[in-house]
Amino acid sequence: MPKTKDTPAAGTNIVRLGTDMPEPSGTLAEQLFHKLKEAIMQGELPLGSKISEPALARRYGVSRGPLREALHRLQERKLITRSANQGARVIERTPQALHDLFVVREALEGIAIREAVLRCSEEELDALRDSVVWHDRALQSLSPHEPYVLGSPDHDFHFLIAYASRNPLLIELLCSELYPLLRLFRSKLDDSPERRRQTIMEHQRILTAMEERDAELAEMLMRRHIAAARRSREELFPETEPPARIGRPGG
Repeated sequence: MPKTKDTPAAGTNIVRLGTDMPEPSGTLAEQLFHKLKEAIMQGELPLGSKISEPALARRYGVSRGPLREALHRLQERKLITRSANQGARVIERTPQALHDLFVVREALEGIAIREAVLRCSEEELDALRDSVVWHDRALQSLSPHEPYVLGSPDHDFHFLIAYASRNPLLIELLCSELYPLLRLFRSKLDDSPERRRQTIMEHQRILTAMEERDAELAEMLMRRHIAAARRSREELFPETEPPARIGRPGG
């Protein structure tokens, strides 16, 4: 596959699940779900903001029934929360939420890459090689404090590994549920230039382990990569207490 291509190699057998792209024939509730999700992603509905059903119904010219169905789906995707005292709100970015997100991500991506090493095709490895080059160029084009936004599934290293796992449940959990949350958490948290360079090096090492079909090494490198990303972002909350650790006494 040529390095100038922006999509995976032709014929790549990638399962396209979990991308949440609206279908032309989708119900009104489905269309509202996608519109509201994008409004959250773009910051039109800011993190922590209160959800007003009457205001949204007027804004989109819809009745409360399909709107509530769309909001329920957003709640299932952890993009909004509900409480007895405060009602519905867009999720908030907190140190604990960030920590929890990355802990789950580390586990799921560790499983995904082990599956991908055992199942991926040569075309998918080509797509991952192109992704590393594309990501490196994208990071070099950013200013020092400009945050990097997750690319499309056709470019993104982690999306491609999830697809290559051939595991529909993993793809759904990562691409539909976890990665949108990650995109929100990264929207205002920029990596240092040093961390960006390290990210590319870590991707290259992971890819080498995949090319050698070493599932155990690939999983270890992926878990280390996600843990390093978590630590770099937790450092952006120095004024707060560290995330609570839940476990055995003394653990």
